[in-house]
Amino acid sequence: MYDRIKKEYPYLYETHLHTAEGSACGRNTGREMAAACKEYGYTGIFVTDHNWGGNTAVDRKKTWEEWVGEFCTGYENAKAEGDRIGLDVFFGYEAGFCGTEFLIYGVDKEWMLENPAIWRADVKEQYELVHAAGGMVIHAHPYREEDYIPEVRLFPEWVDGVEGINATHSSSRSLAHNDPNFDTKAIAYAAKHHLPMTAGSDIHRTTLLGGGVAFRRKLTSAADYITAVLSGEDYVLTNGEYWYSKEGERLEM
Repeated sequence: MYDRIKKEYPYLYETHLHTAEGSACGRNTGREMAAACKEYGYTGIFVTDHNWGGNTAVDRKKTWEEWVGEFCTGYENAKAEGDRIGLDVFFGYEAGFCGTEFLIYGVDKEWMLENPAIWRADVKEQYELVHAAGGMVIHAHPYREEDYIPEVRLFPEWVDGVEGINATHSSSRSLAHNDPNFDTKAIAYAAKHHLPMTAGSDIHRTTLLGGGVAFRRKLTSAADYITAVLSGEDYVLTNGEYWYSKEGERLEM
């Protein structure tokens, strides 16, 4: 069955990826990450480095313009390599609020430069600012338990969807955050609030897990991804080892 799934949904996208340039926890550069993802078989990736509220690699004392410029380097390097080797690379970032994290899609470097208010925005204000730009907010790994996450906090009214499958939780190849119950709870949370789900690897190095979202067609942009997720388009989720429906039901072999 898995071969059939891959044939029906051949376009696989990594939606949660970090680089050494933008994330202090990143272990490989944007160029290296792009090359590894192309070799693995991804159609495209979203670079989602940690912003100022999370484990960013960029000095928070820099001016806003300096900070944004340096922060986007990982994406820009990945994009340059992707253009060279035939991998689609889209911009995003992971926003942090005292350990609670959100994946932001549909904005870009220019938007960040023009919206310094996002630096001080709370969760509600973030949602409103991102939405005004046509973007999307996904609650990343909402039930993860770690030292850097003091408590589980949920904001169903201020997100567009939920990362239901995070490969670090359930992949046998994961080196951190291993607890599939984190995903089980996230899937139930999404169902309770009728929120669409996504999947990603939360990958920080070129030893890939293979998680992500797979479509029947090739995406053209981050905006296209947003439309596909929010419109209910047909897609499947994976942690790199198993496949799931977009409702989080595991698909049998």
